[in-house]
Amino acid sequence: MLASSIPQRLLRTRLPLRLPSIYTCPRAPSRGSISVITTARTLLTQSKYSGPQEPALLHDTCHGYLSKIVKQHGDRTAVVSSHQSIRLTYDALDAQSSQLARGLARLGVTKGSRVTACLGNNAEFALLHYAVFKLGAILVPLNPAFTPAQVVAALRHLTSEWLVISAETNLPFKGPRSNVPLLETLVPGFEGRRKEAPYSGVQSEIVPSLRDVVMIDNSAGRIPQSTFGYFSAYEDVFADGAPSPLGGSGIDVDVHPDDICNIQFTSGTTAMPKAAALTHVNILNNGKFIGDRMRLTDDDVVVCPPPLFHCFGCVLGYSACMTHGSTIVFPSEAFDPTKALHAVQDERATALHGVPTMYLACLELIKHGKVKNEGFERLRTGIAAGTTVPIELMRKLHRELNLNDLTICYGMTETSPVTLMTFPDDPIDKRTSTVGRLLPHTQAKIVDTHDRTRVLPIGEKGELATAGYCLQKFYWNDPARTAEAMIDDEEGTRWMFTGDEAEMDADGFVKITGRIKDLIIRGGENIHPLEIENALFEHPSVAEVSVVGVPDERYGECVAAFILPTEGTTITKQEVREWVSQKLPRHMTPKYVFWIKDLEGGTLPKTASGKIQKFKLTDEGKKLLKEGRELD
Repeated sequence: MLASSIPQRLLRTRLPLRLPSIYTCPRAPSRGSISVITTARTLLTQSKYSGPQEPALLHDTCHGYLSKIVKQHGDRTAVVSSHQSIRLTYDALDAQSSQLARGLARLGVTKGSRVTACLGNNAEFALLHYAVFKLGAILVPLNPAFTPAQVVAALRHLTSEWLVISAETNLPFKGPRSNVPLLETLVPGFEGRRKEAPYSGVQSEIVPSLRDVVMIDNSAGRIPQSTFGYFSAYEDVFADGAPSPLGGSGIDVDVHPDDICNIQFTSGTTAMPKAAALTHVNILNNGKFIGDRMRLTDDDVVVCPPPLFHCFGCVLGYSACMTHGSTIVFPSEAFDPTKALHAVQDERATALHGVPTMYLACLELIKHGKVKNEGFERLRTGIAAGTTVPIELMRKLHRELNLNDLTICYGMTETSPVTLMTFPDDPIDKRTSTVGRLLPHTQAKIVDTHDRTRVLPIGEKGELATAGYCLQKFYWNDPARTAEAMIDDEEGTRWMFTGDEAEMDADGFVKITGRIKDLIIRGGENIHPLEIENALFEHPSVAEVSVVGVPDERYGECVAAFILPTEGTTITKQEVREWVSQKLPRHMTPKYVFWIKDLEGGTLPKTASGKIQKFKLTDEGKKLLKEGRELD
């Protein structure tokens, strides 16, 4: 049905390829080829199935596997930090991360230490990633947008000993923000003080576990370097790890593949982020299988605007590239659509990653001539993830950015993160309406939201649960929420219950229909915001939209749509309602239409990774209603 609305040029050379539920696509020897292992089966009748069992799981550490890639591709470019004009080959990445590891070890970092990083996408973060792993320590990336209170809470929750932070934080569409106030909260009176000795550490009454702060000066002179004299300078720590004249790595730590290496805080689309403890096996295999399905090779150049502190940047971006000898490009510390598109052009990129809001911002720049529509001819693939991708956006990305092989991923921080993903060769309707099928060594089922033990028949909506190697070990220091989300079935399989509503078809393709908590229940009718958002995205005057439920005296809840008109166009609230009423049942027509420009800051509330925080949007809707702002 959807294929008829896709430009025919997309279909001429890509015949739909139907694969049974047991299938795999190892790294292809050349672009465009495919290797498939199949096992015959009948169509599913229950919404439960398992992914392929090949290729075998990698029982290695992230840095151990990197050493294998270095032997094959040492002279090839691994990391490009465009905004810093830094390029690292695989040899350099390995050598410099080992040097940083030795410097951190001299500072006191040991196996099991929690090293918290509050950084944007830069070369230092790329090196720190592997340096911490080589020491058997645990990297804890924090959202740079966290307030001082949130940073303190995270450090205390993890009893973190080390904080690596930049002088300034860069956030999307905002100017640099000094981190001096944050550091003053942690260590009052630090400004102007000097350490008694290079390794004497720091004292923090509010975070007693904190032993030292490692500073990266990215302020371009806006903050005097002497301000941070009480802390360790990154360049000094790095210099202290210089190789021994006698040779050898100087690092002798027994790190096991099942050791926790990364703690990721959930992204914050709900009010209570949790700390997911992930292992080397989790991250390494997830990155490998993602890259396999994208068909990444050592010729690929992947522009990655999503942040490294989030699983998207860390695993779908960095780990997937590092396990395939590909090049990853960081256009800017924080998302900047202009710099992202320029990086694609300058680096002759073959892939571009993003969440829907990032892609929308890029498309708007091209549409209005703010970035020339050229230099995108090598683009072929990328990943759209982080939240449900509207069908109309997929069509635009195929048409405008040449992302004909764009893949859709689904997952959650607690599952490392990806469990479901499309193939570039899946039927076009599946690539635009589902999140694909399972990655290797994972399982999925759709269960009754009121009885999690009951697996639903094919085609029925329920809660999605996933299982397999990818599941986190636990929520750090939070056994109650671990037990609530991770439940063993009668066969001893541990399942992660996602909180997402989904349905599965007879071929194992899964469609996400919304967050269960985001469902709008109007007079007993379940309304899925995504259906309304998809309808509105088809309107030429709608650039961005999000739909939520707000209280209603008569129906309990009703539909509210927040809309940003396309630049240079106008649309009235009545036109919005008429458009939806022509495409969907009457009860799904928005009762209230708000303009995004009227929100605080003139934008939708989002996490730093670009996900819309609908719980905040609901609160904004209530506030606007109270102020009488729903009227035309």
